[in-house]
Amino acid sequence: MKYCFLLLSAFFSLTISAQSKKPAASNSPAQMVNVFLGSSGDHGQMSPAASYPFSMLSIGPQTYPNLHMGYEHKAKRFLGFTHNRFEGVGCQGSGGNILIKPFSGDVKQELIKAKEAAGTGYYSVSFTNGIKADLAVEKNSGVEEYQFPANNINGFYIDLSHTLANRFVAEEHTVNANSITGWIDSRTTCNVGTYRVYYTIHFDELVNITTDGDHQLIVFTGKATQVHLRIGLSSVDIAHATAAINKGSYSQLKANSTAAWNNVLSTIKVQGDPERVKLFYSLLYRTVQSPYVVSETDGSYRATNGELKHTDRKVYNGWAIWDNYRTQLPLLSILYTDRYQDITTSIASLYANGKKDYATQHEPSNTVRTEHAMVVLLDAYRKGYKVDFDKIADSLIADAGRLDFSHPDKALESSYDVWALSQIMAATGKKELSANYLQKAADWKKYWDKDFKDIHKSDVDRMQARGLYQGTIWQYRWFVPFDLKGLMDATGGEKEYLSQLDYFFDNDLYNHANEPDIQVPLMYNMTSQPWKSQALMHKYAADTVVQYYFNDNSRGIDPFIDVIYRNAPDTYIRTMDDDAGAMSAWYVFSACGFSPACVGWPVYYLNVPLFKEVQIACANSKYFTVKVENFSNTRRYIQSATLNGKPLKRNWITQQDIVNGGTLVIKSGDTPVKNWGVKDQWVSDINMK
Repeated sequence: MKYCFLLLSAFFSLTISAQSKKPAASNSPAQMVNVFLGSSGDHGQMSPAASYPFSMLSIGPQTYPNLHMGYEHKAKRFLGFTHNRFEGVGCQGSGGNILIKPFSGDVKQELIKAKEAAGTGYYSVSFTNGIKADLAVEKNSGVEEYQFPANNINGFYIDLSHTLANRFVAEEHTVNANSITGWIDSRTTCNVGTYRVYYTIHFDELVNITTDGDHQLIVFTGKATQVHLRIGLSSVDIAHATAAINKGSYSQLKANSTAAWNNVLSTIKVQGDPERVKLFYSLLYRTVQSPYVVSETDGSYRATNGELKHTDRKVYNGWAIWDNYRTQLPLLSILYTDRYQDITTSIASLYANGKKDYATQHEPSNTVRTEHAMVVLLDAYRKGYKVDFDKIADSLIADAGRLDFSHPDKALESSYDVWALSQIMAATGKKELSANYLQKAADWKKYWDKDFKDIHKSDVDRMQARGLYQGTIWQYRWFVPFDLKGLMDATGGEKEYLSQLDYFFDNDLYNHANEPDIQVPLMYNMTSQPWKSQALMHKYAADTVVQYYFNDNSRGIDPFIDVIYRNAPDTYIRTMDDDAGAMSAWYVFSACGFSPACVGWPVYYLNVPLFKEVQIACANSKYFTVKVENFSNTRRYIQSATLNGKPLKRNWITQQDIVNGGTLVIKSGDTPVKNWGVKDQWVSDINMK
């Protein structure tokens, strides 16, 4: 009975959603997105797949050769189309389920790209053999319209065991007259956990489906010159995957998806150089593709322990927290407050359902890793989001007991988590536990003195020295975001701190190809020289840089010399992953003129925005606007500032300043004003309350 109800509900919802929406204006945010950005070479690991905001379904091309996302922009040979991928992540990529290859005449005939086009929510390609494919996605539903040459026996080859670098585990499927239903288990990113996806594939036309191996099928469509394939995905069960099927046309789903993308991307409006605006929205687009909504409209969802549960809010999964807690999640906390409450609750639920650093064996979607979830929850709590810490206190404590202090980088990262737990315990009135964890967090100095204090050893610029997971001693030594006052003291005071920071940047020891030190350009802000951070934020966002270090743990003989963020398929530094929006969000923050000072505190350091005006839509119809006086594309130094008409002497603002709405006016110049931003500074301190 429930299955019938779901199908009936789906029919009515499909009738409504299938109505075509007004086409997006040519200058709308969605129309300015270049989905091919970061899709060539080892430059970002992004794809042009048809996708929908925060949806686990993305239908995209599988090429030979392929990159992490299954696609290489320069490749001509296509293997078919797959139906999910975790955008921008490492470990050579993950996803790639349900490979579907159209054929005309010969199943083994190669597909050679002739022409392709793509945008937010859709992807189209034509091949030299006369086949054309138009793909569109709306929520967890996709439509694929294929055109075939006349007078050939046409059809599809389907591989249900296909994955990217993550391994296939198992699948079961059932073939009906015109449909295929089933589930697939695959390993998560880096082959640590296991996720399951339920699916329904339906053909509008009459077809003949035969088997071609344990997990492969051949679908014959006869001499039909146009075939419509529809697919629905679910994390819950096959019934919900079937209910997700949308009966709208390709054009209708494309229009609906574009409208949804416009709604999400329009939260920020920027005014400035048209090419820079296009780059901005292309990168903002990458920050809102994950995590994924894994709950259904009836409230059902699968928890990370595999249990079927129900809720009255949306549930999210698909985490890359170690990568994007620094930038992407703080950005979402500003732009999408209603959604971020559900994201926060979903992260907290990981503890109740059996959190692992990477993934469980019952994930409801593909995922990467969840280290620093404690920091994210503290950050959300201090920004006014509700977190039931009492409910998960025991699990938080157990998680802290598993923290790794055995390597220099792990010791600093784990100290950050322990600090966050001390703050959480204090917030819940557990003063003794808070004091104990705070003392443990203070031990960062012991680890720092042992491995990071001496910068004259021969291995300090060597990747993975002394057992580091990624990065160098130079790059990791700055990672004490919760106690920069203590870090400055540990280096020998401000004069020595500044000298070492200058040396770090002057000798191009910084590595923007990975996350471990992406906060360091901000680290002049708590000194007598905050203008140096203003210059660095502009430099790494919009100017030519020199980069010797790469994300394959190498120090190149030949450096990267270029602008990092470019609106091109080969954007980014070689080997640089976008990491589920982490690197895109870094740019978005810099472009807007403020960036997180320390995740765990609702504070943002200021820089000159990359646009003359930035407007952020906040809750309750409020807007936070950043205006730049004396703007040019190259001016990077703050001369003065006002907040809501009053002079602003400090170089930071708070989350509350932003979400309350108001106007920040920054006057920019070509030379630094060295006495601005040096008073009333915000400096993280382990003893701060």
